[in-house]
Amino acid sequence: MTSSQERVVAVILVGGPTKGTRFRPLSLNVPKPLFPLAGQPMIHHPISVCKRIPNLAQIYLIGFYEEREFALYVSSISNELRIPVRYLKEDKPHGSAGGLYNFRDYVMEDNPSHIFLLNCDVCCSFPLPEMLEAHKRYGGMGTVLVIKVSAESANQFGELVADPITNEVLHYTEKPETFVSDLINCGVYVFTQDIFTAIQDAIMRRNDRANWHRETSLEALQSATKALLPADFVRLDQDILSPLSGKKMLYTYETIDFWEQIKTPGMSLKCSALYLSQFRHTSPHLLAGGGDTRCATIVGDVYIHPSAKVHLTAKIGPNVSISANARIGAGVRLISCLILDDVEIKENAVVINSIVGWKSSIGRWARVQGDGDYNAKLGITILGEAVAVEDEVVVVNSIVLPNKTLNISVQEEIIL
Repeated sequence: MTSSQERVVAVILVGGPTKGTRFRPLSLNVPKPLFPLAGQPMIHHPISVCKRIPNLAQIYLIGFYEEREFALYVSSISNELRIPVRYLKEDKPHGSAGGLYNFRDYVMEDNPSHIFLLNCDVCCSFPLPEMLEAHKRYGGMGTVLVIKVSAESANQFGELVADPITNEVLHYTEKPETFVSDLINCGVYVFTQDIFTAIQDAIMRRNDRANWHRETSLEALQSATKALLPADFVRLDQDILSPLSGKKMLYTYETIDFWEQIKTPGMSLKCSALYLSQFRHTSPHLLAGGGDTRCATIVGDVYIHPSAKVHLTAKIGPNVSISANARIGAGVRLISCLILDDVEIKENAVVINSIVGWKSSIGRWARVQGDGDYNAKLGITILGEAVAVEDEVVVVNSIVLPNKTLNISVQEEIIL
């Protein structure tokens, strides 16, 4: 097969409702992968980069949300990119590798030479074409996108030891208790078709272990736990990457750009800022301009949906995303915030380090803000859907669930 005939498919793992609990209350309204970052659904960012992969035949989304929740988006993005995008619903969790294996017949329809596997809740520049070229040079079964992080934070992720000359993965361990390496797994991969053989081998190894007669008490406990999982439940990290390390099958491609995991609402605000910053180089037309005297004052990277109405005396930015049909009144100040669909922010209100949910309203001279600690539980303020903050009320470092009215000021509270 010549390079001009090679086909590539991309698979994006989107999880399901039970996987987005840390993203509440925002995931109460919309599946986490469809939550907007920098004016685009979270999943749109990796999908749009897939368009750059040479000879891309198809994009598959695998998860256990109901198909109807993705139908409209899948149809829209397929037409926009002119590449088939298809959602495949798992009947039950199969694990990160098991989900891919479960739909192998679909994935192999186009007989692809290479298969990209991405996690939806990853925020990065997704250097997929460059990664594919490196993968072809290595000649292995798979290539893992990696990044260097501080030794203090490395144990929150999968750590890899790689050969500094060949980039071969020599050792892989998932969230070790002691420091192993400052090189971590970014959750983005490219494989040859041999990945399916590797997953099948992992399933067979699990079945063989289940048949062992002599077990220690610890092994018996592990077997009892595994018995609760489907027979084809295969984790990519522990069941595939770890056993294949040091066998000249896996290699690394290091990114020096940004990388984050979007596990919480706070991290969605940080990642929105990263994508807005990237738009300067990739999609400058999506950013609001600050030079038009007929518009609001724009500071730094700002996205404003075309249907939003922003008063010309408002001051917006940096790191602000304003969604469809939002109404921003006179003298409003917005800094580092996500303003979702149909929100109204009245005259002279201030919103800083916050996410304002769909159809919410913020009264005149009100103030909604957070400290800006993206990792803290109450580091930003989150207003769920249809929350009303009345005039002159101050809300600081709080989470407010949907359909609440605040007529007194609150600080560091969760309003149920």
